[in-house]
Amino acid sequence: MKKNSSIPAYESAMGRDGLRLTPQRRQVYEVLMDKRDHPTATEVFLRAQKRMPSISLATVYNCLETMVGNGLVKAVHVDRAPTRFCANLREHGHFHCAGCGQISDIEFSDSREQGWSLPAGFLVTQHDVSLRGLCSECATSVKTASAKDSPSKDSKKRPVSQQIQHLKK
Repeated sequence: MKKNSSIPAYESAMGRDGLRLTPQRRQVYEVLMDKRDHPTATEVFLRAQKRMPSISLATVYNCLETMVGNGLVKAVHVDRAPTRFCANLREHGHFHCAGCGQISDIEFSDSREQGWSLPAGFLVTQHDVSLRGLCSECATSVKTASAKDSPSKDSKKRPVSQQIQHLKK
């Protein structure tokens, strides 16, 4: 197991709230910190199980719930898909690729209100921004597939959503 510089933050947050620093919680936290790809609880479980074969899916869910409640990780909700977990605690948004399903962090400027046209007197205390589209790899695949499928005179170019479905086949 590699040494993680985020462990002191974990120990501080868990200890501050009087929670036990269990090996299972530490393992789940390390999984999230080692690969920051917004995994689902099941993906966290599978990764943690490689390091700690005795850990259960229920324990992983409980650990994640505790960590979200203590501000160690954020829960990310995308449509009706399973909740994903984000170890980036800075203010940021998420970009969801409609092609491959990847979720990427989007950093914002320091000013929360910059770029928003808020009514006078409004104060932003939290924001949840989620953008959807195609990551660079999927966008390139769609362009390449479109070039190969040159339309006939009578056919119209397919919408991007249909192009994405075509690529998944």
